[in-house]
Amino acid sequence: CKVMVAEWISCLDKKPSDRTGEELDIIYSRLKGLKVFETFDPALLQQICYFGYYEDLEKGITLYRQGDIGTNWYAVLSGSLDVNCSDADDKNCVTVCTLGAGTAFGESVLDNSPRAATVITCEYTELLRVERDDLLKVWERNRHLMEGFFTNAIRPPSPVSVPMPTTQSKLSLYSKNPSDRILFIGQQIRAGLINNFPGIIADRQISLRTYRRCCVGSQLVDWIIQECNAVHTRQQAVGMWQVLLEEGVLKHVCNEYNFEDNNLFYRFKEDDCGSEQGPPGACAPLADTNMLQECFSTLAQMGPDALMRLMLKKPPKERTAEDLDYIYEELLHIKALSHLSNSVKRELASCIQFESREKAGTILFKQGDEGNSWYIILKGSVNVVIFGKGVVGQLHEGDNFGQLALVNDAPRAASIILRDERCHFLRVDKEDFNRILRDVEAKTERLKENGKDVLVLEKLSKSDGSQSNKYTVMAGTPEKMVEYLLDSCVDCRDDDERDYFVEDFFVMFNVFLSIDKLCSLLMSYYHEAVKLEDGLDLKATEQKKIRVVRAVLRWVDLIPQKMGEEYELEEFIEKLRSALYDDGMLSLLAQFERGIDASKCHTFNKSNNRSSRSSLGTFQKSSSRYSTYDDMPSESQSEKIRREPLVPTTEVKFKIFYPDQSYCTLRLPIITPVSEITKQASEKLGIPPEETVIFELKSTNEVVRFKDTDTCILTALSNNGRLFCSPKDSIDKIKPMQEQEGPNTSSFNELEIMSSRELALQMTIYDFELFNCVYESELIISIFKKDKFPGKIVGNLDCFLARFNEVQNWVITEICLTSLLSKRVHLLRKFIKIAQHCRDFQNMLAFFGIIMGLSNIAVSRLSQTWEKLPNKFRKLFKEFETLLDPTRNHRSYRLAMSKQDSPFIPFMPLLMKDMTFIYEGNKTIIDGLINFEKMHMIANTIRYIRYARKEPFIADNLPVVKNRGDIRRYVRQMQVIDNQRTLSQLSHRLEKRE
Repeated sequence: CKVMVAEWISCLDKKPSDRTGEELDIIYSRLKGLKVFETFDPALLQQICYFGYYEDLEKGITLYRQGDIGTNWYAVLSGSLDVNCSDADDKNCVTVCTLGAGTAFGESVLDNSPRAATVITCEYTELLRVERDDLLKVWERNRHLMEGFFTNAIRPPSPVSVPMPTTQSKLSLYSKNPSDRILFIGQQIRAGLINNFPGIIADRQISLRTYRRCCVGSQLVDWIIQECNAVHTRQQAVGMWQVLLEEGVLKHVCNEYNFEDNNLFYRFKEDDCGSEQGPPGACAPLADTNMLQECFSTLAQMGPDALMRLMLKKPPKERTAEDLDYIYEELLHIKALSHLSNSVKRELASCIQFESREKAGTILFKQGDEGNSWYIILKGSVNVVIFGKGVVGQLHEGDNFGQLALVNDAPRAASIILRDERCHFLRVDKEDFNRILRDVEAKTERLKENGKDVLVLEKLSKSDGSQSNKYTVMAGTPEKMVEYLLDSCVDCRDDDERDYFVEDFFVMFNVFLSIDKLCSLLMSYYHEAVKLEDGLDLKATEQKKIRVVRAVLRWVDLIPQKMGEEYELEEFIEKLRSALYDDGMLSLLAQFERGIDASKCHTFNKSNNRSSRSSLGTFQKSSSRYSTYDDMPSESQSEKIRREPLVPTTEVKFKIFYPDQSYCTLRLPIITPVSEITKQASEKLGIPPEETVIFELKSTNEVVRFKDTDTCILTALSNNGRLFCSPKDSIDKIKPMQEQEGPNTSSFNELEIMSSRELALQMTIYDFELFNCVYESELIISIFKKDKFPGKIVGNLDCFLARFNEVQNWVITEICLTSLLSKRVHLLRKFIKIAQHCRDFQNMLAFFGIIMGLSNIAVSRLSQTWEKLPNKFRKLFKEFETLLDPTRNHRSYRLAMSKQDSPFIPFMPLLMKDMTFIYEGNKTIIDGLINFEKMHMIANTIRYIRYARKEPFIADNLPVVKNRGDIRRYVRQMQVIDNQRTLSQLSHRLEKRE
């Protein structure tokens, strides 16, 4: 669909002098989450919001050429650009780097020097642009804040060339001068140890030698697990202590670098310096329990990075299986490695190195040097410098460089100089990379026909890391994969070398194979006779039929998770039944029937809310923008009715408004295409269909047009969006209706008498209903684009994702509509408690919705309100915010969720992001073969979702709540404002900008 400019972009399109405070808040809320602005002071970022402009460019557009005089500074919002340099004769043009989202360039405008390179877009790219004169104003006002960001790029410090180390010193990361923050944390933790665990800091003797005032590593791990609820594993605790060790707050008594969970001795900085006289703790400060938990929270955030560094600094031969698994999981989420197969990533886990450089200005390598390593930036940034041209670009966290050195012997095309202190890198050496490719190829079997690959297999690994004799499919033609599945996989039992190929094939086959074609291949295999020289091999022929039956039963077992296939499969099952009967295989037929019946029983018991698709209930949603075929049941009835999933044939009411705000109601299947809806709506309007258009009008006055072939448009509407039908030339004249603006009064009085726990419970029950309605196939359709799957819909997924936006807007709406300060403080407490209960119920969708709502600029800017919030709730909210931390691909959240038991509701937007990352980073077809490793990776995320709802959510031992029915209705019919501009205006009325 064609979407008009988003609101924050329209704000950037205005002249700076015309932008209101609310519009600047909208821009600020969008930019503050971008990597390029992470280190910006809030005051500086607000000025960038004031002077910045939005610009978007198609692929292949030259932004500026080498030698031009610069007029603008740029930050990349999305997309990527190539930086190309050529010699004086414009020959030998070399691409020296690619600038991705989160990078900035064009600082040459500050000293009016010519552009050092040509910059060309690689894809559709969005930029934030600041004009030269405006940037100079910001520079003059904020030189002290911008020097660290710009000065290095303009005038790099005197470079310090450091030779490439073969092995990194154990003390290379050891900080003799810890930061004030970490020093304070160390002091608090030491005080907590002394106060809560007397005797843990003591003189210890071993081998006739006494070590003064030290602790035992394993005891420190035991203590932190006992004291901190956020620590779930010993490995996590080791990472937290490693942070203190790296910063120099904690030290091994023999100056070993690594922290070990064993009987090694460690000493705090205060004890090592001998600053305390008398026994340990004689002058120790009293530990503040709340402050101690805050320190634990900070270390828990920093611990995974420290643990990763700890593992990467080990020599490859010393890395344990647990280390390799941990490193491999981290590598899966590094975009620079997305084009590599999982097999290569797993091998990289054993040899990828960690490298750090302490001083800004250090030359990592020089232009013309031999290329022998590939780098990925973990922390900090670097300048890309070319002789005679200066700085031509900057690379930041997540970017990579030097990759060409792994595939050819060309010299370095540019020099890389550190911009920041203490930069951290992942390094892959050319020798290791080439060895990995050889090893992976040695484990690969290729089946050829007519000289071309038709099937690529790779050996499986056992849980102990040793090689198995079994293979899994990595790539192949659809026909050969079906043949391999039947010949080699359906008879395998689950064991230590489990291959998910069969399961993943039936989950993902729609991407590359129609169901009709699959049924045809299965039936052909069934009827295929195995011939010998003297006749037929009856036993082998019978075995083929058995394999088809087993494969179909595996397929049928997955049907409850896939929309629509049950109808298309039914005809094939009938054919298979007839074939078994005609062949006299009555025993196998009976086995087949029992399997079908068992699968239906399994479906009923496990899914709990999935009834026969032919007897679907009504489709209900809180918003009045559309309604169901049937009237909504009464409260007493709805207590007994569970939400049923949408299927293409589900009939719903399309409520379509006209320019005069009258409306018509059409009862149609939800899959009805826009062309048919337009035809029927235009008849009532009295205008020919070819002159009429159906579109969504959002509360922000944003218009979303649909293609004639679009389907399931009802569930794709925004929270307060409405469908409109009008002549094509009247679209710009239509304005949002009053009902789209949302409520104008807070529901504080209702919320005040509702139990926070009961609200969270009813939200969780409803969210589980939405979650359980989502078919696995909808996830695949959404990622691989709907137009590739005619006749399929993603309506259930749309509803589930829309619920997150609804909860988020609900929180913002209620606070911004509450005029009294004391009531707003009460609401803050209420929402934080509801979030806590949602987390306890393992409803992460609602939890994130509430916390993100409280983090929205319209709420977070209410400083007077937050100041009145009790300290206990502020600290609880800060703890919740750590789970929102997007760094290292939301590692904090992933770590917290790694130990969750079913049932739970995951944060679905992040899972959709994961699958999109896999989809975009890996080709579907490689050399004419289906890249089934890509299918394995997407299916693995789907398997996680399947596990999340494996068990039904059952709320036991519920207390008696008189207004439970009211609460149930309230959470299912939330009234919200979804216009950020309106919310910002309300916020500014509550508390004026200082």
